[in-house]
Amino acid sequence: MLFAILVFAAIFGLILFLATFFKGRSGERWQGMLFALPAVGLLAVGLVYPALRTINQSFKGRTADGPYSLDNYVTMFTSPELLLVLRNTAIWVVFVPFVATAVGLLYAILVDRARGEAFAKALVFLPMAISMVGASLIWKFVYEFRPTSRPQTGLLNAIFKLFGLETRQWLLDAPLNTLMLIVVMVWIQAGFAMTILSAAIKAIPDDIIEAARLDGVSGLRMFRYITLPSIRPAVVVVLTTIGIATMKIFDIVRTMTGGQFDTSVVAYEFYNQIFRFNAPGVGAALAVLLFVLVIPVVTYNVVQMRKEA
Repeated sequence: MLFAILVFAAIFGLILFLATFFKGRSGERWQGMLFALPAVGLLAVGLVYPALRTINQSFKGRTADGPYSLDNYVTMFTSPELLLVLRNTAIWVVFVPFVATAVGLLYAILVDRARGEAFAKALVFLPMAISMVGASLIWKFVYEFRPTSRPQTGLLNAIFKLFGLETRQWLLDAPLNTLMLIVVMVWIQAGFAMTILSAAIKAIPDDIIEAARLDGVSGLRMFRYITLPSIRPAVVVVLTTIGIATMKIFDIVRTMTGGQFDTSVVAYEFYNQIFRFNAPGVGAALAVLLFVLVIPVVTYNVVQMRKEA
């Protein structure tokens, strides 16, 4: 720790010393480049270099000095097990962002300017303060299975038994178990969506709302023609942010099912391929696929933010 502090101080001191040699407007540009240099260097070492190594490994087999080929990508798109992983990931990406955003938006509209608004929002936002692992453990108890004839400890099966229905093993039956895991992610992310969208709704000018009411606009028409177009940038940010988080989902799958019972996703499967199945090439190919899928979403988000700036 002491060594790291000394190195940081030395680098920062060197940058400040070199910055004194650049004066005027043209010098400000060089000063900015100097101050950005450490961050760029850290990104190169911690992000760019590992990414290049991963891409390189994805074209090789089990050894780093093996021949280059597309075998890992062929395996990824032809293996029944990996195709199932891709299907599960697609289900997550389709359902989680839209459902979580819809739930958050609906809740933000319902509690807007209502009595006890702050308390109501705090209840929905609370899951965001819980770690993914903690939330997974909570919902694992909710889905706990016991035979119908025995006392139930799982909330969901207890409700089923109360209404005279048979209890189910929610985390074992595919593809239902994937949807059960998706519920956990929606529960966590709905609070984030509600917070951002609620702030966007409150930022709508009162003049626009009053003018719409004078024209006889209310209810669903108010939402469709006034509220939704006004908060569109916020909706895009929420959708893309939750979408990126969903593509990288790992903790929920690892904690609740361990990727078993046809519930594995890309982010969990490349961990399996590398560390459990000793197939670093296939794992690297899955990581590259995840990287490629995230790039368009991030790019679109940045473009939209620049349009609004």
